[in-house]
Amino acid sequence: MKIGFIGLGNMGGPMAANLAAAGHAVAGYDLTAPMPAGVTTVASAAEAAHGAEVVITMLPNGAILRSVAAEVLPAMAAGSVLCDCSTVDVDSARAVAEQAEALGLAALDAPVSGGVGGATAGTLTFMVGGPDAAFATVRPLFDIMGQKAVHCGAAGAGQSAKICNNMILGVTMIATCEAFALADKLGLDRQKMFDVVSTSSGYSWTMNAYCPAPGIGPKSPADNGYAPGFAAELMLKDLRLSQQAAEAADADTPMGQLAAALYARFVEVEDGKGRDFSAMLPRFEKRHREA
Repeated sequence: MKIGFIGLGNMGGPMAANLAAAGHAVAGYDLTAPMPAGVTTVASAAEAAHGAEVVITMLPNGAILRSVAAEVLPAMAAGSVLCDCSTVDVDSARAVAEQAEALGLAALDAPVSGGVGGATAGTLTFMVGGPDAAFATVRPLFDIMGQKAVHCGAAGAGQSAKICNNMILGVTMIATCEAFALADKLGLDRQKMFDVVSTSSGYSWTMNAYCPAPGIGPKSPADNGYAPGFAAELMLKDLRLSQQAAEAADADTPMGQLAAALYARFVEVEDGKGRDFSAMLPRFEKRHREA
């Protein structure tokens, strides 16, 4: 398949490399990132899109997605698919899908879970919104770049699933870190705490698979000085997207709202920027109860 790939940073680079290694012809464009092995360099986003059956984007935010879509959609052939794997606001995903449809094209919003490790290993999970036929076209590529692709519904459904998932993740990580900090102050051994919670009603992905306490459970960023993994500022971005969507949908999400505020404080006021989102644990360790 002829593929255009726009956005070749920490996530997009290994995703494009995996597609090229599988034998697809991948033309890549990025303003600053190095070109992955096997990917042909082109001079513009429009050139990457020209003649491609599928154009994949991995971009920082909705505003940049809208700008790139305005450039690449007119360059795409009728019947081709724009597959955006960025995490952006639902409104931007739906707006791009409408623009694509007006030009006789199809668009998918297909944000991912799995981080840089999953992108490199080809074990990402894709949450996909858009037409059935477009999903079927891109499915073989999802199977190369990831281990699972779930067609969540119409345009915007992929982004909706991603921000709901990551709202749970952010809230749960805070609760897990709070619990470890409380256990410390109560004199409870961390390993004993893990042994109980990981097999009891408090178990969660943040406890069992991504434990924020160093030396406890499977290896995680906590065992590497809290180098990300999944950076706290990316969690903040996703939590803010969840609250933007909640406001637009008139949904009451007090825990999501509080998690967004705590990560904003951690990243923008404290020392969280550039650290894994599980570095909330050392934050809580050194804090006392507020009045």
